[in-house]
Amino acid sequence: MNVLLLGSGGREHALAWKLAQSPALAKLWVAPGNPGIAEYAELADIPISDHRSIIDFCLRHSVSFVVIGPEAPLVAGLGDNLRTMGILVFGPNKAAARLEGSKGFTKELCARENIPTAAFSRAQSRDGAFVALDDFGVPVVIKADGLAAGKGVTVAMSRLEAEEAIAAIFEEAGASVVIEEFLEGEEASLFVLTDGEAILPFGSAQDHKRVGDGDVGPNTGGMGAYSPAPVLTPELEALAIETIVRPTVEAMARMGSPYSGVLYAGLMLTADGPKLIEYNARFGDPECQVLMMRLEEDLLELMVATERGRLAGRDAPRFSCESALTIVMAASGYPGTPQSGGAIRGIHAAETTGARVFQAGTRMEGDTLVASGGRVLNVTASGASVHEAQAIAYQAADAIDFPTGFFRRDIGWREILREKL
Repeated sequence: MNVLLLGSGGREHALAWKLAQSPALAKLWVAPGNPGIAEYAELADIPISDHRSIIDFCLRHSVSFVVIGPEAPLVAGLGDNLRTMGILVFGPNKAAARLEGSKGFTKELCARENIPTAAFSRAQSRDGAFVALDDFGVPVVIKADGLAAGKGVTVAMSRLEAEEAIAAIFEEAGASVVIEEFLEGEEASLFVLTDGEAILPFGSAQDHKRVGDGDVGPNTGGMGAYSPAPVLTPELEALAIETIVRPTVEAMARMGSPYSGVLYAGLMLTADGPKLIEYNARFGDPECQVLMMRLEEDLLELMVATERGRLAGRDAPRFSCESALTIVMAASGYPGTPQSGGAIRGIHAAETTGARVFQAGTRMEGDTLVASGGRVLNVTASGASVHEAQAIAYQAADAIDFPTGFFRRDIGWREILREKL
């Protein structure tokens, strides 16, 4: 089978690495990819926003299966366009991708289906949002109602901070906002594969969104993650699937918009049980990296079975009992304006520790690998415990020479504290 994977980040590097291990794979292309991905696939210089060029490429190269990595092409309807041309796709169609593309859509679905989530209000104007704030105390959560690369959320600790966050969102034409009750608890990420009917659990993870050690500073796309998330016990996972995920999948099917692909539920584990924070219509980044390190099955076969509606009756995919942990090495300035062009050396030395380095924001300048984005490398390792995986990952990160980069030193700290008890 000829496969095209779309995307250029660490998530796509991890997916390419795993897809390349499939006996069913004949040829793997990645567009646009990055230098690390080129070890496993042939890169194609196609903008992932250019649906016509992607379809033409698939037809010219006999590509029969497309894996869509990031969310923007899904929300823009690339899945629909490919399927219309008879090309199989891993990822939902446009109508189903609204679960990520519109937070308001998802919150209203939750309200109709009695899915546990935070109380909310949706506003289409700044003044309307200010009025809606009267129904909430502080802290209060302010979310842009659309794609924001994991950074469109503010936990406001005061009315003034909430109003400033709302005003910033409405600087964009056509914006709308979702205001949510602040939930107390610990966050966890739950992944499932679904073909629109059957649901298979696909692992759990916890990530670190804040830029600084101790989970301080502004939100980012993610500074590290580990899997599994033991705080999401088998009992809580089963409860979340039955009260949150399954009602969502069934509701989307009734609406005529069946969801096919990976569905990523961001959960808050409250005293009243799991509650939905938000959905993503694709693998998380950097959660995907730790999931791929632990997956012990043929990823391509699982993806094709998902697209063809053949998940019913299957056992849940097998994952290693080991823990995996990834550290994000970012460029100075991130999550603001990152410093581009910084040289990166020592990846081979880092991987001699047993870790694997997935490239995210990189490019080649002559013979030198340099930074070309905010999140640049994902240093990922496995171990018998989170503590052991963390030790190997940091040993590998310290072997990398990236003077204009930085990384957190405490990824996995919550679980390591629990392991010591």
